[in-house]
Amino acid sequence: MQHPTTPGPQHLRALAKANEVRLARAELKRRVLAGELRAAEVILECSWEAESMTVADLLMAQKRWGRTRCRTFLQRVPLSETKTVGSMTERQRRAVAAMLDGSAPTSGTPDRSGRFDRSREAALV
Repeated sequence: MQHPTTPGPQHLRALAKANEVRLARAELKRRVLAGELRAAEVILECSWEAESMTVADLLMAQKRWGRTRCRTFLQRVPLSETKTVGSMTERQRRAVAAMLDGSAPTSGTPDRSGRFDRSREAALV
């Protein structure tokens, strides 16, 4: 959708922009659901469509991801369900992407700081 070249009333421009973002997010969610795009990629790339989207909305766009699975996952990071993709730090992005890709521990209980005890993992191997 192109932005109008002649300025109109501010509220109409805001409505047009909001509609553009909403449509782009819907398409992004469809692509994630279809498996064309991974949620980890979206988090790492942080495109303009995903910037103001909550992490929970993105995670729940995946197949078999509901509110409970999403909440449990985000408690392990730890991240708030209302955290937006655009406001995540680089460290948070990498951690969430690694957990989604399965290269970080996704089971067990984190310590008080939200980190997993890696020494127990090493002892099991």
